[in-house]
Amino acid sequence: MRDTHLAERGDHMGLRANPTYRQRRFGAEVRRLRERAGLTVGEAARLMGMHSPHLSNVEAGRTSLAAERLGVLTQALEATSTTYVDALRAMGQESGRGWWSDYRKVLGASHVDLAELEAGARILRNYELLFIPGLLQTREYATAVHGSGFSEAVREVQGEAIEFRLRRQLVLSGRRPPHLHAIIHEAALRVLYGGRAVMRDQLLRLIQASRLPNVTIQIVPIDNEGSAAFSHPFMLIEPEVAELGTVLVDQLSKGQYLDDPQALIEYGQSFARLSELALPPIDAEVAPEARTAKDSLGLIQHILYPLL
Repeated sequence: MRDTHLAERGDHMGLRANPTYRQRRFGAEVRRLRERAGLTVGEAARLMGMHSPHLSNVEAGRTSLAAERLGVLTQALEATSTTYVDALRAMGQESGRGWWSDYRKVLGASHVDLAELEAGARILRNYELLFIPGLLQTREYATAVHGSGFSEAVREVQGEAIEFRLRRQLVLSGRRPPHLHAIIHEAALRVLYGGRAVMRDQLLRLIQASRLPNVTIQIVPIDNEGSAAFSHPFMLIEPEVAELGTVLVDQLSKGQYLDDPQALIEYGQSFARLSELALPPIDAEVAPEARTAKDSLGLIQHILYPLL
């Protein structure tokens, strides 16, 4: 019989006061597995040889769970994907530390959680309505955007926030960079943050970034009535196992992380619809005379020329 009074190797009994998103997500996945198995907290805890309060803390992200105990729970679900289980086990054992850790006290949890998610992503799908996506911003544009913030707290950490944003961009040129598919509303291209010169360089940056093999950029024209239904920006962050994906919804400068399966499906469908509404992606290698229809590059150039 298992000894429920001793923590197995890999369980950390000290409770986290402020668990990270990854830690909360791991706990949420453990809860979903337990519920799929039709087990109460008490039943699952007995199955894994632990006390109920310990399992409750695991599901809340306040403490970890030994890989061996996770294995016991997943064995109760014969149809569970081995790939998913392996990815979940890795999620639970990760330290979560990276270059972003130094910014936690300055910028808060939401910023560093995003950087950690991006670092482990395979695909990033980003829709922006009024701003250029953060991963594609120039320093000058980012400075202008942060300078226009309505919050004193935002202005106090402006320098750190800008440096953090620029460091996030390095993920696109790393050893195993994710594929970034950015869909940008035309309105974001026409707001002159920082003035004409700043916006000119920002538009040129979009064209340059589109040449990266792992970057796709589409523009939604302002006269497309169908885009009116998509009223807020969001990012779908998909790791190697899509089931462990996350949606970051940005509303009034405050990010909300969604991870329930239905949200992943709905936002995935929304992004697919936006891709259909948007113009064909930027392809800077195609000669102007070879273009036979309106495309994203043509629209950017149309906006760019008066700024030159």
